Amino acid sequence: MFNSLSGIITAKFPKQVFLDTHGIEWDLCVPDSNLDMLGPVGSEVKVYTWMQHTDQIMCLYGFASSDERELFLDLLKVDGVGPKGAVKIMSAVSSGRLTDILERGDLEMLEKIPGVGKKTAGKMILTLKGKLKLSDDTAVIRVSKQSPFGDVISSLVAMGYDKKNVEQKVASLVEILNAEKGFSEKSQKEKEDIIFRKAVVELS
Repeated sequence: MFNSLSGIITAKFPKQVFLDTHGIEWDLCVPDSNLDMLGPVGSEVKVYTWMQHTDQIMCLYGFASSDERELFLDLLKVDGVGPKGAVKIMSAVSSGRLTDILERGDLEMLEKIPGVGKKTAGKMILTLKGKLKLSDDTAVIRVSKQSPFGDVISSLVAMGYDKKNVEQKVASLVEILNAEKGFSEKSQKEKEDIIFRKAVVELS
């Protein structure tokens, strides 16, 4: 069983990353919420993995950290949630946000997540409430350190804004914008410009 793969990202698409490990290029199914955590194309990264292998399918799933993979595995414990469904849920909401929703038992918010209906939302709360370890602070730290928006954070801090506030604001904007149609297709420079402008307005 693979625990992780280390290599260079050669391509990124919605829910998909190609990773070159010394001449072998892997096709990984990755939640959209993890794409920015892994960094841009060309960067050298470590991807934590989980393999689905049945008589009908073989698929390798990738995650930016062992915590993200653990959340994925926790979601698989929910009756009716398969690997593709877990990726869809994690693509629509950050780990920290999902943990918070589950801890509060917010059935209404869960039902708004793509791929989660009323019955599944109830099963998720019953199965996972009080059992997830991730927090919003963990998500903020991960975004600020590993995402390609570190330059945006540095620029805002250089302008005099509080670093912790900047990290939280950028993490929040990344989550919101990733959920908007068309944002993931923009170039890295366009994404940085959008986040920078929005952050300046909101921090001011």
